[in-house]
Amino acid sequence: MVPGRAGATSVPAAAALFDTVIGYCAIGWRGTAVIRFQLPEVSPAATLARITCRRTGRPDEEVREEAATGVVAEAITAIRAHLAGELDDLRWIPLDTSEIPQFHRAVYDVTRAIDPGHTLSYGQVANRVGAPGAAQAVGQALGRNPIPLIIPCHRVLAADHALHGFSAPGGIDTKQQLLAIERTSGFGEPTLF
Repeated sequence: MVPGRAGATSVPAAAALFDTVIGYCAIGWRGTAVIRFQLPEVSPAATLARITCRRTGRPDEEVREEAATGVVAEAITAIRAHLAGELDDLRWIPLDTSEIPQFHRAVYDVTRAIDPGHTLSYGQVANRVGAPGAAQAVGQALGRNPIPLIIPCHRVLAADHALHGFSAPGGIDTKQQLLAIERTSGFGEPTLF
């Protein structure tokens, strides 16, 4: 994940809606880099509205709907396959995180390195970003993740492996569904130690 801009500043943001086995998702990009991702809302129209109406971090920038091509079309194909159980770490998808605060980018870098089927705790992520004791700040950063699934915030759990809040549509149910798709063991079960 390159923190700098992936394309020219004048390149407008675009978004596309697409169907998956869990419902309609949407992806937003600028140039050839993804800037946001939306898990299914209550309807396809709500999903598209959420991704096109959210601010991009650039004042007055509008997000227009258009057909995905190139690497973004490849990303959509990989996301569909991943959600159908053909697991892909999705780390090859280029992201533009230039509008995201530095601490959040650090949290997202660590989170993006978690393989499908594996998890870390909020505290472990805090330790890996060099901020021991900042588990709550990690949780807040993940709650603002504009690119869920590609930055797999669902793979970060509480220290007791319990499924606590998840800010994506569907909340904890969506988190549990994503972990089940990835054949993750041990989530949602309290540990003895």
